[in-house]
Amino acid sequence: MKSLSASRLVRNCSVARTIDILSDAWSFLVLREFYMGARRFDQIQTVLHCPRSTLSDRLTRLIDAGILDRVTTPGGRPEYRLTERGLDLYLVMLALLRFGDDHLAGEDAPPLRLHHIKCDHDFRPQTVCSECKEPVTALEVSYRDGPGAGQSPSPDLPQRRRSSKAGAFERGRPSSVSRTVAILADRWSFLILRESFFGVKRYDQFQEALAIAPNILANRLNTLVATGILAKHPYQTNPPRFEYRLTPTGLDLYLPLIQMLRWGDRWMDGPPPLILTHRSCGRDFQPLLVCDHCHDPISPRDVRYVLSYRPPEGSVGRALIRS
Repeated sequence: MKSLSASRLVRNCSVARTIDILSDAWSFLVLREFYMGARRFDQIQTVLHCPRSTLSDRLTRLIDAGILDRVTTPGGRPEYRLTERGLDLYLVMLALLRFGDDHLAGEDAPPLRLHHIKCDHDFRPQTVCSECKEPVTALEVSYRDGPGAGQSPSPDLPQRRRSSKAGAFERGRPSSVSRTVAILADRWSFLILRESFFGVKRYDQFQEALAIAPNILANRLNTLVATGILAKHPYQTNPPRFEYRLTPTGLDLYLPLIQMLRWGDRWMDGPPPLILTHRSCGRDFQPLLVCDHCHDPISPRDVRYVLSYRPPEGSVGRALIRS
């Protein structure tokens, strides 16, 4: 089923531009394997167990978006390398990992521990204000239109029902990233979440803001309610109508979203559509991801990991990023 008419206008947004590139859960998980040291098609396919055609398609999209380069080794074997754009998406991945560790691990220990080489301590990624260096939460941020604000035609993208087989994303390895993207799963779930942070609560408001098909919207809202991201509250009884409000768990997804916004602002064409202000210090800011032990900004090459599970056969590396 095709999307609603591309003549519909939707808000300009760097989150949407980032999601249009990453497209779905498989794209996130392909990137995760690169951050864990994979370089070859077979290394990724062995861990993810996704169809070869799906993996080939996602790799092609990531190359077209400038996130990966395809190279040929001296032995003639094709391999893939992260570009600077791809390396910078690592901070989005860490924000997704932190959310999964905090909210989706249950009683088990997180699947891996992160180690910061610069300070030689295990750490948890923390989002702070670039100006005052204090932690940021959704309730402490306001926003206003930036120079790229406005509306553009809605992209003519397919609108499909999301897969209900979320367990497929953890077949290869337990992962806080896979648990997080299994909930969000596709661009529509991310964009519904984005609109929630803009203050949208009602079904018709979501539909108007996103130019989304009614059955797709109902499917995504029901999933976000079932997974505890949104809560459903009646505001009218005859006929029954509901508002969808962010739960405390849902509010914590603000941090991955503003990392996507930061990435889109940096790497996509055009000026930023949105300016964020940290209410605590009163200044416009960028979301920095730092080590919660030494408080230095995280660089991908300064992180190692320790697994709490037996690594899948065929997986590689102990460095999240290899030079």
